[in-house]
Amino acid sequence: MKKALIIGAGPAGLTAAYELLDKSQDIEVTIFEESDKFGGISRTVEYKGNRMDMGGHRFFSKVPEVNEWWDKMLPKQGSPSYDDIVLKRTSTLTEGGPDPEIEDKVMLRRNRISRIFFNSKFFDYPISLKVETFTNMGLGNTIVAGFSYIKSLIFKRKEKSLEDFYVNRFGKKLYSMFFEHYTENLWGRHPSQIDPSWGAQRVKGVSIMAVLANAFKKKSGKTGGKVETSLIEEFSYPKLGPGQLWDVTAAEIEKKGGKILKGAKVIKINKDGDHLTGVTYVKDGQEVTVEGDYIISSMPIKDLVAGMNDVPADPARIAAGLPYRDYMTLGVLIPHLNLVNKTNVRTIGNIVPDNWVYVHDRNVSMGRFQIYNNWSPYLVKDIDHTVWMGLEYFCNEGDSMWSMTDDEFAKMAIKEMVKINLIDEESEVIDYHVERVKKAYPAYFDTYDEMDTLVDYLNTIDNLYCVGRNGQHRYNNIDHSMCTSFETVKNILSGTSDRSNIWSVNTEKEYHESTESESGQDELEID
Repeated sequence: MKKALIIGAGPAGLTAAYELLDKSQDIEVTIFEESDKFGGISRTVEYKGNRMDMGGHRFFSKVPEVNEWWDKMLPKQGSPSYDDIVLKRTSTLTEGGPDPEIEDKVMLRRNRISRIFFNSKFFDYPISLKVETFTNMGLGNTIVAGFSYIKSLIFKRKEKSLEDFYVNRFGKKLYSMFFEHYTENLWGRHPSQIDPSWGAQRVKGVSIMAVLANAFKKKSGKTGGKVETSLIEEFSYPKLGPGQLWDVTAAEIEKKGGKILKGAKVIKINKDGDHLTGVTYVKDGQEVTVEGDYIISSMPIKDLVAGMNDVPADPARIAAGLPYRDYMTLGVLIPHLNLVNKTNVRTIGNIVPDNWVYVHDRNVSMGRFQIYNNWSPYLVKDIDHTVWMGLEYFCNEGDSMWSMTDDEFAKMAIKEMVKINLIDEESEVIDYHVERVKKAYPAYFDTYDEMDTLVDYLNTIDNLYCVGRNGQHRYNNIDHSMCTSFETVKNILSGTSDRSNIWSVNTEKEYHESTESESGQDELEID
């Protein structure tokens, strides 16, 4: 029997394992997971009965295979969730689906609301240039933005950087307001230092001339800061957070005979010429070497190549230079949130209805905050009396922020909550919990522009398959990551040696048009 060794129990690794076991009886599957959790960055962290979604994940895809897969693992709800019952809100239900008040294995249908918090005002996210937007911007900024956009149409920049990409599409003014600071905060680099391909992958275009005209039509938006129904989209969401989906998947893998080793860190990928013979991992202080016929890797390419023997100098240099961005999240429990709900969306406690809010305030380091109450009422232990939030900060492993103690980091973040008026006083915080995530976001600078050379080398190794976000050093969403594994399994079972189909996921037009981002920081789209 052939053996498949899968590195990483995130979305890509678990999908590959399940698909192999589901579609073949002739392959033995073993997964090596460094941590004790499933889901990678899509995991759920539980703290004293409250659950944190690490990074924020919307489950939405136009790829039928992905949606069918999700439905198989967690069927869509057939009865209202707790908050919809309390608020008498209508919700999308699936006939015969499980009742989330009774069963845990259920996928909720939730409203999508995300906004930008800029100059103490809310702006739609993605930016919707309507009356409210221009009112918040002010007449002067609106006029400057319009002329700035016209200038960008006439005088196109050569796109050498992400800054050039943004300015060409939105003009210098809108770029400076809604892209420059947030992008630099996210990546730790100014957009002028980032490869433009990240923008091409993540950003949709917009006809600003059309929306500028529509913005001044009386019927283009509701007054009083109301959120228009057309801006509220639905997405699926596991009752107990994204990690629940991968916990269920892991259980199904084990039912099918797959083996999952937690706390098993792969440190070597053993190579003989252009063929991998297996991996060496460390568990409980012991090194163990396992042989395998197929190696499916979702570990960071930087670590993958560093763990291989006999790698030529050029690919080794490129891999070693690939950058990543890490982040820290502070879960904060508070009795109430100061932000006033001026929308037409009812919520428990009348808190603002956003799933997450992008913070574009240049006076704080906070990049975004999540309101877990709005993701799922079942993430919050006492949703009727508390607000459970996640304050997100981008950093680099080992830098001054990352090196803070949990209490130091919490104190800094809570002070920023007061500064942007999320709460009145630091003493209002009931409890908090800190989480750190390494290599959360593969970045598009430094040696990234030589990725094609590295991929060409990796493709010379006949039984190596790179999948997922870190496995391909590409800003994949969950469905993208799953699709890389779908393609990998198809290749293995058909004996196909060409892996271009795997690497083309999330680069070809069909993937851009068929999926939507589900995780917060990767969605810098303008609709």
